[in-house]
Amino acid sequence: MGAVVAIDSLLDQRRLWKGQQRHVLPASPQPSGHAMLDAALPSGGWPDGALTELLIPADGVGELRLLWPTLARLSQNDGVIVVVAPPYVPFAPAWQRAGVRLSQLQVIDTPPRDALWAAEQCLRSGACAAVLCWPLHADDRALRRLQVAAETGRCLGFAIRPAKAARNPSPAALRIAIDTDPQQLRVLKCRGGLAPTRPIAFDWQ
Repeated sequence: MGAVVAIDSLLDQRRLWKGQQRHVLPASPQPSGHAMLDAALPSGGWPDGALTELLIPADGVGELRLLWPTLARLSQNDGVIVVVAPPYVPFAPAWQRAGVRLSQLQVIDTPPRDALWAAEQCLRSGACAAVLCWPLHADDRALRRLQVAAETGRCLGFAIRPAKAARNPSPAALRIAIDTDPQQLRVLKCRGGLAPTRPIAFDWQ
């Protein structure tokens, strides 16, 4: 049996490599309202002042139910929620039942060619608490502009996109795929930490 050697002496002799300590992110002031999701994210909530992508296989698979707790909290604190060029007219009673103050909700109806520009301006303005958009054909450059705008305006940005977009890299701080069978969330990317390997149960019905 070999002699016992103190680890400190090995480190001093540079015979043992020591990895950097894990950087601990400050707690997010933007909890998602879903305890299991918050527990899986490095900051414990949505990345503040950043773009989050929600990747969905079809419309209406729980993307709004995922966001409503956050939007309700923000609107009840007088934050302005902007929905840019949604694929359907928001059903006001459902948003109201979810706790969103309709007086704080703004819907921008604009042609698809102008939707990205409108979303970017809202994110950058500093006047909005959260901005939702559906950039179906956005490329990396367009998403980067949204990310920078969200940082500049200290705003929560949510880009809802088709699931196939997951094949391409993205500058978004957080990417979450919503699955329907089984019903679950998969964190594909989270800035400041490793994406959890296990899916997160998410009952949206």
